[in-house]
Amino acid sequence: MRADARRNYERLITTARTAFMEHGTGASLDDIAKRAGVGSGTLYRHFPTRDALLHAVLRERIDGLLAHADELLAGEPDPQAALGRWLRTYLAGAATPRGTSTVIIEAMSAEWADTGLGAAATAICDALGRLLERAQRAGTVRAEIDPGDLLRLTNAVGVASERTPDPGAFADRMLTLLFDGLRTG
Repeated sequence: MRADARRNYERLITTARTAFMEHGTGASLDDIAKRAGVGSGTLYRHFPTRDALLHAVLRERIDGLLAHADELLAGEPDPQAALGRWLRTYLAGAATPRGTSTVIIEAMSAEWADTGLGAAATAICDALGRLLERAQRAGTVRAEIDPGDLLRLTNAVGVASERTPDPGAFADRMLTLLFDGLRTG
C-alpha cells in the first residue's frame, strides 16, 4: 500500500472507532469519511462494506480475545473460572461500541460466513468452545451446552445491557444467572 493510502486507511479506522463509540455500529459511513478528511470513494475503496470497516476496527479486540482464551486454557487451573473470566472479558468488549453484540449475533449466521466478521465470529465461537469443552470435561458445566448457543446468549446479555443505566452491573448480574444455569449441580 502506498504511504498516502496507508495514512488514509489508518485515519479511517481511527475515525470509525471514534464514530462507532459515539453513535454505535450504525454510524454513518459517509460521516466517517468526511470526519477522516477523505471522500466516500476512498472509504469504500479500503472498506467496500460496513462489515469490512467494523472488522478492521474490532480486529485488535478480537485478536485479544482469542489470545486471552489461549492464556486461560494454559494458565487457569479451574476450567469453570476460566470460562467465566473469558465470558466477562468478552462481554465487557462487546458492550462498546454500542451494537457490537448485535453485529456478532448477525455475523454468526450462514449469510455472513464468507465475511471478515463471519470468520471472526467463528473464531470467537471456537475459542469459547475450547473453554466450554474443558469445563464440560471437568464436570462443572452441563454437557449439552453448545458454544454457539452460549455465545448467542452472552451476546443477548450484551444487547440487553446496552439499554440499562449501568451496563456493567447489569451484565454481571445476567452472567451470574447464566452461570447458575450452566452448572451441573
